[in-house]
Amino acid sequence: MIQTNTYSAEVLKAVDIGLSRSPKRLPSWLFYDEIGDKIFQAIMRMPEYYLTGCEFEILRTKKDQILQHVSSQDRPFQLVELGAGDGTKTEVLLKHFLNQQKEFTYVPVDISEAVLHQLVSRLGRTVPDLQVQPQNTLYHQALKLLSDREERKLILFMGANIGNMSVDEARQFVKQIAEHMNPDDLLMVGFDLKKDPRLIQAAYDDAGGITREFNLNLLARINRELGGEFDLDYFNHYPYYDPESGITKSYLVSTVKQQVYIEALDKSVSFEPWEIIHTEVSQKYDMTMVNTLARHAGLEVVDKLYDNKKYFCDVIFRVADY
Repeated sequence: MIQTNTYSAEVLKAVDIGLSRSPKRLPSWLFYDEIGDKIFQAIMRMPEYYLTGCEFEILRTKKDQILQHVSSQDRPFQLVELGAGDGTKTEVLLKHFLNQQKEFTYVPVDISEAVLHQLVSRLGRTVPDLQVQPQNTLYHQALKLLSDREERKLILFMGANIGNMSVDEARQFVKQIAEHMNPDDLLMVGFDLKKDPRLIQAAYDDAGGITREFNLNLLARINRELGGEFDLDYFNHYPYYDPESGITKSYLVSTVKQQVYIEALDKSVSFEPWEIIHTEVSQKYDMTMVNTLARHAGLEVVDKLYDNKKYFCDVIFRVADY
């Protein structure tokens, strides 16, 4: 047996707990290793994946509007981004803020060390005057970071990342963020809105099979990092969208009865034919749901920024004064 301390304790724990459950479930943050990051960047370039283009449009066309909100007090601020990814969209804001000679520090937070390294390297070339303080951590661990900062903050949680949580989880998470916000801080959250169900379904089940590759890479990561023996040919990618609840779910489905040994855990995991591993949730929102989320967290809506098709909305919140 290979010593488990060779591996990430957090990954080991997530895999062990998730594959011991019934039904089996793995957290979506496991998608994002170095290979998963690259596959997701390919997903964002897919014609079916409208989310990225919609939010790019919002940031390009509303960047002045966003800056007016955060620079109203004309003093230095922190731009803290939870789940920064490769920061390509955020760079639109970073360049604009610097061009307007605003004094701020960019604090990208991400679970993936590889993607943060890529982000910092690129920004060093494209925005050399930018002050960057990367944080390689999970969202909940970043919350303390927020409360430790005295400067005014604009907290970004974009890319519809909030959709990876259930509605109850999202409410609790936003409430936790709000509890670490000062009265003059702002929070901007990206919401993928309810729309034609066929458009949403296609974004998670593209014709080119890139979303399939992304989902299966989760098992490939367990093989690489934990000595797993998953045969990817014995699993199917299956996503579906329920327009009644607004929930998209993705699964990996075992096509055969099988036992899969994972060396780092020194145990085998049993699968029945057509047994599933739930790997991802993507909740779609309407404005009633957004307003309810805000009230539950003690926040109020400052602004709503839409793309021209109203497929997507970046909502700016502040702590409510009631």
